[in-house]
Amino acid sequence: MRKSYDRGLVCALAGVDLAIGAGERTAITGSTGSGKSTLLSLLARLDEPDEGVICIDGISVDRSRPSEDWRAANVGIVFQLHHLMSHLTAIENVALPLFPRHGRREAMRRAAATLDGIGLAHRSGARASTLSGGERQMVAVARALVVEPRLLIADEPTGSVDSATGERILRLLMGWSTASGATLLIATHDAAIAAACECVVRLRDGGVESVVERERREADVVSRAAQSLPAAAS
Repeated sequence: MRKSYDRGLVCALAGVDLAIGAGERTAITGSTGSGKSTLLSLLARLDEPDEGVICIDGISVDRSRPSEDWRAANVGIVFQLHHLMSHLTAIENVALPLFPRHGRREAMRRAAATLDGIGLAHRSGARASTLSGGERQMVAVARALVVEPRLLIADEPTGSVDSATGERILRLLMGWSTASGATLLIATHDAAIAAACECVVRLRDGGVESVVERERREADVVSRAAQSLPAAAS
């Protein structure tokens, strides 16, 4: 898979060939500019590769299938900088990805249950602009989980929060993957996050430098996370 920008002058990915197992928790590592965010963007179908094919469950996901519909039904995305709608409340931000497929009442019900499950029910009516940085990122996690994704993608999800909030976010992501069987992909610079994943893919200059696979293990952080999953995920 290849991807370039600026009319081909900037090469972001230079021939990445990867196979990631269903339900696997994979960390994407590498220095800034190595291609981590570009790879996740392509896998989430926020962008399209210049060359190559993306296959999910053995089926090619290409331009002939509407990316918005596929993404809404299958993918939860957590960005490093939350990307909330500042004029909307926390619960409205979480409900947003559900509106195309559910009525407002059901979307809001699921959003409320998810916020309650991560301990933010008391902030559900607060506008995003009034939330703390950690609260905003937790709301972004809830927005990803509320769609009950088969593929959960997180791009540096703990990079802009304090260590305690970062640990909570990691527990939620790992817990969702464990409980639901969803595939989890995390781009990270954090060695502790990488150590919690079964597979670590290191990128360098837009290519795969190494792939390290570990035996799946139920670490304390995972077992504790499974007990604090959002109610909507059950």
